[in-house]
Amino acid sequence: MLKKRIIPCLDIKNGRTVKGVNFVELIDAGDPVELAKAYVQQGADELVFLDITATIEDRKTLIHLVERISQEINIPFTVGGGIRSVSDVSELIKAGADKISVNSSAVKRPELISEIASQFGSQCAVVAIDTKKEPDGWKVYTHGGRVPTPIFTLNWAKQAEALGAGEILLTSMNHDGTKNGFAMDITDEIAQLVNIPIIASGGAGTEEHFFDVFSQTHASAALAASIFHFNEIPIPELKRYLINKNIPIRWK
Repeated sequence: MLKKRIIPCLDIKNGRTVKGVNFVELIDAGDPVELAKAYVQQGADELVFLDITATIEDRKTLIHLVERISQEINIPFTVGGGIRSVSDVSELIKAGADKISVNSSAVKRPELISEIASQFGSQCAVVAIDTKKEPDGWKVYTHGGRVPTPIFTLNWAKQAEALGAGEILLTSMNHDGTKNGFAMDITDEIAQLVNIPIIASGGAGTEEHFFDVFSQTHASAALAASIFHFNEIPIPELKRYLINKNIPIRWK
């Protein structure tokens, strides 16, 4: 069985790591370079960097910050935020990113997924889906969760896979920052619908939440932010707990 991955996420605003609840009420969570170094030492399997205001501010991702972080880490590094073209992807890969996460730009122009996959390989193309439960089902949101779309999340996940996505980063806006647990239903629906790895995101608050998402869904990885940034759950302790629960986890 493939080992499950534990992934801290650096949400970046104005060069600092921030964290909010339901995508709003952002507070400072520290220096991203120092956090990245600490996560490598703690045994994180990968690291995700999301420049959460790049699309809203109509600018590119903070390349210099990506370079600084990439020089300090030796684990797979996914970067997202404000990426609109293959040339943007090329710049970020030169700066040290291993994988590229696209969200709003892919919804606006889905062929971007295929362009990234064909030029850099599907393993490089991560499609981030910010989703919210509406009365008629789970729908896709763009622009850092600010703009609703009429697109059903299940349909978009399937389309993303067909276009060449190698992985889906699925964030439940209803659960984000609440620490009440992951969105188990939509996470497992999508994980069973597609044949690419799903990273569950939004709602982690306890070690049990990670056990639940790995034992009750087909998610390949679980992503969290504030509980790691503020050392509420140290990664080594979390991994030890999951190993004791017979969840296959990487351990160094």
